[in-house]
Amino acid sequence: MILVAGSANLDFVVRAGHIPAPGETVLGWDFQTFPGGKGANQAVACARAGGAATAMLCALGDDDYAKPLLASLADAHVQLHSVRSEQATGTAFICVSDEGENAITVAPGANADLQPHHWPGHLHISHVLMQLESPVMTVLAFAKAARAQGAKVVLNAAPARDLPDELLRNVDMLIVNEGELSALAGEEGDVLTQLQRLAKLHDLQNVIVTLGAQGCLALHHGHVIQQKAYAINVVDTTAAGDTFCGSFVAALARGAAMQECLQEASAASALTCTKLGAQSSIPSREEVMALMKNAH
Repeated sequence: MILVAGSANLDFVVRAGHIPAPGETVLGWDFQTFPGGKGANQAVACARAGGAATAMLCALGDDDYAKPLLASLADAHVQLHSVRSEQATGTAFICVSDEGENAITVAPGANADLQPHHWPGHLHISHVLMQLESPVMTVLAFAKAARAQGAKVVLNAAPARDLPDELLRNVDMLIVNEGELSALAGEEGDVLTQLQRLAKLHDLQNVIVTLGAQGCLALHHGHVIQQKAYAINVVDTTAAGDTFCGSFVAALARGAAMQECLQEASAASALTCTKLGAQSSIPSREEVMALMKNAH
């Protein structure tokens, strides 16, 4: 079983001509709500990609915001282990431009109440996937608990923040975007130089950086592996990175080689950008296989 531990948010999404600059008011032309949150997005992506049963550990408020999140996770056949909080369910306010780019502000709410003692030690887990919209010390505690059970720990270091060395020492695989890579490794040098510096600094055997339209780059036990992006018409990039992470871990759990994992994750991520919303845009394995087949 794959366990995704982390955040679940209800996304409030406004479409507008462009993302407002500081102090600027922009008139939008569409508003919708979607189930989201990095953790829940990754759980849905993992479940839809198949390969292993997927469970989700998250904290939710006892409010109406939680209802669409529960429905979306159930629809994706994610086994839910939820902690009920007195705080409101997490929310995210997202502006999506005509070019498909977005700006996101998150109000964590109940996500902040996910604590180390909530670890579901009774589950038989092969991989745990986490992000950083939950308390860092909880993420560290979960990583150590997973390692103690013999599970592999995959950390998506998003959003960017300072991380204790102890956490990185308990990670088997780290996934970042360019901004998060620079935050952890420093801005000197190109992407590969930063990747190699980060791996050496924390003795990481597996580090992946996603590069948007340029695909992704991995450092796998000292070997550099590159994967090109799939050409698509971008509608909304929300959840693209989360879909990459969930699809990647699903492929990893199936025993796929690193290049194959990156290929499937890249295809799933690309398809996510062709639809509006977070979990509503995450493709099935059949859609991913079709894109990969048609691209050759």
